[in-house]
Amino acid sequence: MAALHQHYEELRRWAPRVDLLGPGAAAELFSRHYGESLAALPLLPAGPGRLVDLGSGAGFPGFVLAAARPDLEVFLIEPRERRWAFLLAAVRRARLAVTCLRATVGAAPAPPLPRPLAVVTARALRITRSMVVALTPLLLPDSRFLLWGGAAEPDPETGLRRLAELPLPGSERRRIRVFALAGPEAGG
Repeated sequence: MAALHQHYEELRRWAPRVDLLGPGAAAELFSRHYGESLAALPLLPAGPGRLVDLGSGAGFPGFVLAAARPDLEVFLIEPRERRWAFLLAAVRRARLAVTCLRATVGAAPAPPLPRPLAVVTARALRITRSMVVALTPLLLPDSRFLLWGGAAEPDPETGLRRLAELPLPGSERRRIRVFALAGPEAGG
């Protein structure tokens, strides 16, 4: 809980200077951002593993999951410099063992990620085929993609198949969708 408080304090400090949250998001910061991130806890594998959060932005859900599950090795991937700098500051302040990378998965140069990855998370980010292709060699056969969002599904050409869906409390549209690779392509 202390790490989440430190994240919140750092978020308040950076928010006036860096576009970390969408319009009106501050009013629902705890229920929507922290709460919806924590809703994924039952979907994570038991025990240690590696999680990569794509487009981490303000740290939802990756930072929050790292704070709640310190047994996971977490990588926060953010291409935008100021948001990446925020993530570095928040991780330092919370004293979490999290790696923050300024990169875009699916674009050159590829971010230095170890294998195997058990979980890939993304919130408010459209998953593309190039992302899935770049991650596939790093995945286990049972690796999962946890995707937060409204009605949009990943494009069929991504090679992902939906396994499950978790409706998020307080919303008729928002949910966490669980995906896996459609075939035996994982390289872990």
